[in-house]
Amino acid sequence: MTGFGYPVVTSREIYTGRVLSLRVDRVRMPDGVEADREVVHHLGAVAVVAVDEADRMALVRQYRHPVGRRLWELPAGLLDVPGEPAVRAAQRELYEEAHLAAARWSVLADLSSSPGFSDEAVRIFLARELSAPTAGRYVTEHEELELEVERVALDTAVDRVLLGEITNAVAVAGILATALARAGGWAGLRPPDAPWPDRPGHA
Repeated sequence: MTGFGYPVVTSREIYTGRVLSLRVDRVRMPDGVEADREVVHHLGAVAVVAVDEADRMALVRQYRHPVGRRLWELPAGLLDVPGEPAVRAAQRELYEEAHLAAARWSVLADLSSSPGFSDEAVRIFLARELSAPTAGRYVTEHEELELEVERVALDTAVDRVLLGEITNAVAVAGILATALARAGGWAGLRPPDAPWPDRPGHA
């Protein structure tokens, strides 16, 4: 392990899948006691708040099997192409899920979604100056076959967060961060290639 951290005495892999893996680390605590810590390693992900000239944002609604229902979310996807810049992954997801392109990209927020047990990191981008992409529509499969896309006024999206109608954590963070950024005149946003040290696999 690099940087600050408690010493790992032993580590064993429990499960390895396509998106995540699970390992158990035996960690020495500051008082000298050793304890097991279960760690979920995740590929990482990107999400996009795509805002048009009327301050409407693109939301998608799709079925999520772990919670057994459909959730309103941001266009998002995994960082599953080795070496691919995060903004390129975000551009692809915006095209595939919302059939949109954007001329202006910024980093809106970086999240460590569940750091108590996982290294999953999510970068949320702000996309503006939207247009229809020149390519045809993406061919969907699985849950995306029933994916719904809706443009929602930013203020309405904030209300839906506060009413508990939008509960996806990345969507909540992205919507509220966008409202704050708009109130500040979009000042202080980072460029799309800003450093991201928490991205899994970051050297």
